[in-house]
Amino acid sequence: MAALRRKFGEDYQVVNTNRATTFAAPVKKKRQRFVDKNGRCNVQHGNLGGESSRYLSDLFTTLVDLKWRWNLLIFTLTYTIAWLFMASMWWTIAYIRGDIHHGHGHDPSYTPCVANVYNFPSAFLFFIETEATIGYGYRYITEKCPEGIILFLFQSLMGSIVDAFLIGCMFIKMSQPKKRAETLMFSQDAVISQRDGKLCLMFRVGNLRNSHMVSAQIRCKLIKSRQTPEGEFLPLDQCELDVGFGTGADQLFLVSPLTICHEINPKSPFFDLSQRSLINEQFEIVVILEGIVETTGMTCQARTSYTEDEVLWGHRFLPVMSLEEGFFRVDYSQFHSTFEVPTPPYSVKEHEEKNALPSPLTTPTHTLNESHGARRDRVFSVDCINTSEDRRGGAVGRLPSKLQRMSSSGKDDLQRKVLRLSSQHSEKACSTGDLPLKLQRLSSSQGPEMANRLELKALKVGFEPMTQSTGDLYEPSLTPTLSPAPVPVYSPLLSAGRRPEDNLPAKLRRMNADR
Repeated sequence: MAALRRKFGEDYQVVNTNRATTFAAPVKKKRQRFVDKNGRCNVQHGNLGGESSRYLSDLFTTLVDLKWRWNLLIFTLTYTIAWLFMASMWWTIAYIRGDIHHGHGHDPSYTPCVANVYNFPSAFLFFIETEATIGYGYRYITEKCPEGIILFLFQSLMGSIVDAFLIGCMFIKMSQPKKRAETLMFSQDAVISQRDGKLCLMFRVGNLRNSHMVSAQIRCKLIKSRQTPEGEFLPLDQCELDVGFGTGADQLFLVSPLTICHEINPKSPFFDLSQRSLINEQFEIVVILEGIVETTGMTCQARTSYTEDEVLWGHRFLPVMSLEEGFFRVDYSQFHSTFEVPTPPYSVKEHEEKNALPSPLTTPTHTLNESHGARRDRVFSVDCINTSEDRRGGAVGRLPSKLQRMSSSGKDDLQRKVLRLSSQHSEKACSTGDLPLKLQRLSSSQGPEMANRLELKALKVGFEPMTQSTGDLYEPSLTPTLSPAPVPVYSPLLSAGRRPEDNLPAKLRRMNADR
């Protein structure tokens, strides 16, 4: 380095071109888990106060729950203390009766309580021989010692109780199915991908032993802190995840590895979870697998958990089953392996909201009948025609020549007569039941009054098609081929110089001629 600096100058610096170290992403701080991957719960109980005495009320369970090192220590100390205590009791009896002094003199006429017990080691050996039922025959109780007989009965009872308690505790602890849970496997990661067209959260479980788990059942809990609408904060709130409780999919036949599936739907707590929001979420999924061990008949429970960092979006598990000659083979080397699959990055909630929006291509269309009925329902009058003429400016040029002459010559007179006729409540003249009688009365009466009335009647009969035709002409047509046929126009202006009967329709004229 010094030679390079002398050659290139003091400003020479070595630049690290290793991209892995230069652009390495910051390591995310490991979050405290509620349940470890091996199933151990990270919960400690403190400040129990006077409640600690409850552990002594269930001493057997307390001893079984202790760790092995404490169990072995208690086992050894209990037997050692019991043996020393009972040996001291036998030495005390021998000391009180004077067996220790006469034992050293070897007086053949003296009968001791326990033969050949003249010090504490000999008393201890006598107790061990009696408790273990060894019986070497050198030390024994004589019939001259009633207190020794009573102590022997007490020793037998207490020895049986201690043996039953400690040996039973050790046996239960050794036969616990916790070690059976060591052969039940869970995948290291959980995945989110589509299955049967639905977004699902999946993980894998497996059994390494050939012995089955009877009545195996799986459950999932979501551990996540939340705040209620009332403002209450719930730390580590537990929520159930449906893994097929309603369909029976949670009951497992765990012979080969199975993939457990949780469908993300509106009832799921992951309804609004997307690939982007998964990065900022903080939750933990606790998986509990329960079953009966086939060989022992004891209930076994295996647990694990998945944090948000262990949930892979857009992945799927590799298959591990293969068909061999005469059997199926499970390759556990691919048990934790996954591969990427195309998966929508948005949540199920966003997907449903997107599908609920109407498509811009589907616009309401009006049929010819609807447009024709809408035009028919409109009320046309001369005022509407004037307003329409003023607004559109040039629509009159579209009218036929006959209607243009009518609108230019007698528009004022026509408007006045139409308003006067509209105020009267009368029937239409096209009623074929009343017209013959009216024509009979008209034919029998003479004079200018009757002529004027007849003109008004003719106006009422013939003006309605004219106004409707004028309104239809102002309405923009849908297609050029569907334009309405021309309608005959009846007007008093065109009927000048003719008889009033000529303004009637041909059918009515024939009926009037027959009369």
